[in-house]
Amino acid sequence: MSVFVLLLAAAPYASAAGPAQDAPHEWVYVGTQDHRIETLRLNTSSGELAVVSSSVGDIRATWLMAHPRLPVLYAVDDQSKKSGSVTAFGVNRETGDLRRLAVVATKGIGTTHLTFDASSDTILAANYNSGSVSSLAVREGEPQAPASTITERGSGPNKRQMSAHAHDAVVDPSGRYVLAPDLGADRVFVYRFDRSTHTLSTNDANSPHDFVAPFGSGPRHIVFGADGRFAYLVTELSADVMVFRWDARQGRLTLAQSLPISTAGFAGVKSGAEITVSGDGHFVYVANRGENHIVVYRVDAVSGTLSEIQRVASDGSKPWSFGIDTTGRWLVVANQESGTVNVLAIDRKSGLLKSAGRSVKVERAVTVAFVVG
Repeated sequence: MSVFVLLLAAAPYASAAGPAQDAPHEWVYVGTQDHRIETLRLNTSSGELAVVSSSVGDIRATWLMAHPRLPVLYAVDDQSKKSGSVTAFGVNRETGDLRRLAVVATKGIGTTHLTFDASSDTILAANYNSGSVSSLAVREGEPQAPASTITERGSGPNKRQMSAHAHDAVVDPSGRYVLAPDLGADRVFVYRFDRSTHTLSTNDANSPHDFVAPFGSGPRHIVFGADGRFAYLVTELSADVMVFRWDARQGRLTLAQSLPISTAGFAGVKSGAEITVSGDGHFVYVANRGENHIVVYRVDAVSGTLSEIQRVASDGSKPWSFGIDTTGRWLVVANQESGTVNVLAIDRKSGLLKSAGRSVKVERAVTVAFVVG
């Protein structure tokens, strides 16, 4: 195991020192496609963003996730020709520095996405190249060997759909099921989940019901609404956002609405990327990689359906992913093609976004995660 080498960017770090260092802030960690994790400092009062350091090592950290309680950062190693893994880093809240704690193989290939179930201390890892989902128990912040792994089969009409490609895995609010969008199989697989053993299963006599997505749509990421009655899916290949009613008794998704995220008449390559729900559950944000937009939707409190209220530039090219800071005031976008991380201000009452005019250069940026300083 090679050692992560911390290369401090002296000038940006110095600019972040002094009075600004005392301002309320969060550490923003940016994963890239070229074996770097950048540490940024977000001033949560002004939205100012500054580069602090760059960590160069042996993992391709295309997805980052913070522990919900502890100062621990998790990174995937997304490499198509080797076994996937999850690396845990301890975070120094004072400096933002990272210290490697543990590395655990996922028993899959091309680990591309992680989620954390706080109620059971379980990490779910989606392994893109092997079309599998793994569950890993977490003890004192450190992931353990996989408790279970499920591998799927499937394909679709697109050249990127020659086999199953798990892209996400999320525990439902009841804690009884895991939903796993699969880009290659055009499915949202639904598994049984046992929080006490951290295990996934499909062989129950009363097995849950997979959702069969439209042919060639390429399901990517799914999130639940605030009250758990509705789920929202973004498809990558068809660039749609889908709204589902969720039946936690049967483990069943029922499609209630499907909307294109591309503008009418768009002739380019469609590409849905990221989706999240605001903390109050009133708004849904979707990254449209094909047109460099963040699309904002208002949620109907009764039906869960969506109404588009805004389409705003991501301030860069190819918004691969984004995250909302813990204050709910700032949406930080990783624009992969332009190599920039940009800040958009959130009006928490209306849900609308506005460019904060804050940007830093991070080549091939694809994911962001926040840790409070």
